[in-house]
Amino acid sequence: MKDNFSPLDLLALRADFPILSETVRGKPLVFLDSAASAQKPRAVIEAMRDAMEHQYANIHRGLHWMSERTTEAYENARDLTAILIGAPSRDEIVFTRNSTEAINLVAHSYGRGMMHRGQAVLISEMEHHANIVPWQMLRDAHGIELLVCPITDDGDLDYVAYERLLASHRVGLVAITHMSNVLGTYTNGARLAAIAHAHGAKILLDGSQAVVHRAVDVAALDADFYVFTGHKLYGPTGIGVLWARAELLDAMPPFMGGGDMIGSVSFERSTWARIPHKFEAGTPAILEAIGLAAAIRYVKAIGFDEIGAHEQALVDHALARLSDIEGLTIIGRAQDRGGVVSFTMRGAHAHDVATLLDRAGIAVRAGHHCAEPLMRRLGIDSTARASFALYTTKEEIDFLADTLLRVREFFA
Repeated sequence: MKDNFSPLDLLALRADFPILSETVRGKPLVFLDSAASAQKPRAVIEAMRDAMEHQYANIHRGLHWMSERTTEAYENARDLTAILIGAPSRDEIVFTRNSTEAINLVAHSYGRGMMHRGQAVLISEMEHHANIVPWQMLRDAHGIELLVCPITDDGDLDYVAYERLLASHRVGLVAITHMSNVLGTYTNGARLAAIAHAHGAKILLDGSQAVVHRAVDVAALDADFYVFTGHKLYGPTGIGVLWARAELLDAMPPFMGGGDMIGSVSFERSTWARIPHKFEAGTPAILEAIGLAAAIRYVKAIGFDEIGAHEQALVDHALARLSDIEGLTIIGRAQDRGGVVSFTMRGAHAHDVATLLDRAGIAVRAGHHCAEPLMRRLGIDSTARASFALYTTKEEIDFLADTLLRVREFFA
């Protein structure tokens, strides 16, 4: 049933997620760790099970009916993914294992294959390790400079510094998060792309968090690369997405060699398949792609306008409730933020806070969230993080706040 708080029928939606009826030590499960990995609706579970039970076969190579049907389902996932993010062509969608592999693919194939010594990659202080380490490896192996754009004390990207770095260095590629997994900060992707292109740089946006909460249109963003992962979008693990402009994919060398990415093979030389298959060596994540397709159909049926409005209401309510707790500090005050609230509690380590919340049935994340440089920038070593999804309720936020009051009393 809908209420004034949310445009979503949460009672019906929550019934779509079998795990939400689970209990923790006799207490109802309150799952506030969706930024790490979201729970799966029954539609995803059943789509993958149905494929295994009724049609499973390897794809692209077989001529029998099961291979043809499974190939159709796999390639339909590519079509749905292209529609989801507004890609001009399905051939611009490359399936990977996750966002991390997608970024590594770009670092290897574009970075090593098309960038030159003396050029730079520009990232930001709030990047996930997945958008830091591949560029460090590129720097060390290929002589590329690595630049870091600062953030403000509120947790927004410093756009003045961003443009100054682009103007003063030979930046070949910008690689920046579209939404921070720690601060919840949304970056203005279209603005970032316009500035990057004005200085002759390409831009990659890490949409691992962003694509979950709001509609993404890569054409409107004018990005060159966009990556995200299926398991945060209510789909399975083991499936990720790289979108890139067709002309870039055509020019980039393959990431891995093997079957299905070739045109022909002899002992003397090999030729490559057309995009996107040039970047999908070996047997792919077939069932996972089918699960991703089911997840995309699920969220699109709900609608991103409704999902976004619901999650914005959750964030506003969480910020209001948690701000009233003495000794609790919310990390980041970005002007535009998604469904992530990280916090510290005076006199308590984040791991201890998370442990006590777990005893009450509340699942949150605690630690550096694969963003150690950001933690050092903020002058802390860890936070507890509550993250929201389309199935999160106002009552769960209230229960979190009430439980944190008891946690504070325990440490006091």
